[in-house]
Amino acid sequence: MKRILLGLCLLGAPAAAQTGFCDNAQTQFEINECTARAMDAADVALNQAYREAMGSLKVIDADLPRAEQGAAGALLRAQRAWITVRDETCMAQGYLMYGGSARQTEVNGCKTLMTQTRTEELWRLVQQY
Repeated sequence: MKRILLGLCLLGAPAAAQTGFCDNAQTQFEINECTARAMDAADVALNQAYREAMGSLKVIDADLPRAEQGAAGALLRAQRAWITVRDETCMAQGYLMYGGSARQTEVNGCKTLMTQTRTEELWRLVQQY
């Protein structure tokens, strides 16, 4: 149980996912629900950063000769590959809790952290433009 609580503290879940219901989460079901909410919030932020980054790269592509365009396509392929890496990495990490009710908490926490990191990477890309 200490590992689960530590994982929740390390999640850095967005404030919206930590208020109300999640302030008093005590059962594993409630904890799983809260980590799912944190993952959903992180995914919303990721999608916003991705849209901004894609917009910037499309502008770059528009300024290049057609034969040399490819920035937006490269980001699309990178994002698809990243989603696969994130999902498989977190699935593997979930096996640390195999057979237990905390497995989903482990997977959700992993996905949240990796998604937050990817979001920061995408915003850095936008800022460089």
